[in-house]
Amino acid sequence: MRGSKPRMTPAADALTRAPPVPSWLSPDAKSEWRRVMPSLAARKVLTNADMGLIESYCVSVGRSREIEREIQKADTVNGALFRMQDKAIQTARQLASELGLTPMSRSRSALRGNDDEADDADLGI
Repeated sequence: MRGSKPRMTPAADALTRAPPVPSWLSPDAKSEWRRVMPSLAARKVLTNADMGLIESYCVSVGRSREIEREIQKADTVNGALFRMQDKAIQTARQLASELGLTPMSRSRSALRGNDDEADDADLGI
């Protein structure tokens, strides 16, 4: 079978609705959870095993927002805050890509699905 690729199908134990927001998350992280979880659950690709990844993503986004407020309140430039925020943004971006929350990661997933259909057509399926 030429170029056989696994199909992107819903996991048998996929979440079908957004789980409750973890109580320990910061208010900003909770806000991000509420924003992204409905669409993630609707795609039916997440399982309970993915919750740590999603929590980490929400913590990183929340931390970036919290640091931004501190930067805006500061009277002087604080390099340490900028570095902390940059790290939080970088982490959030990496995790967002893993979760399919970026335009590029979603388009790669869609392209893989199209490639599978092309492979099937080549096989006469």
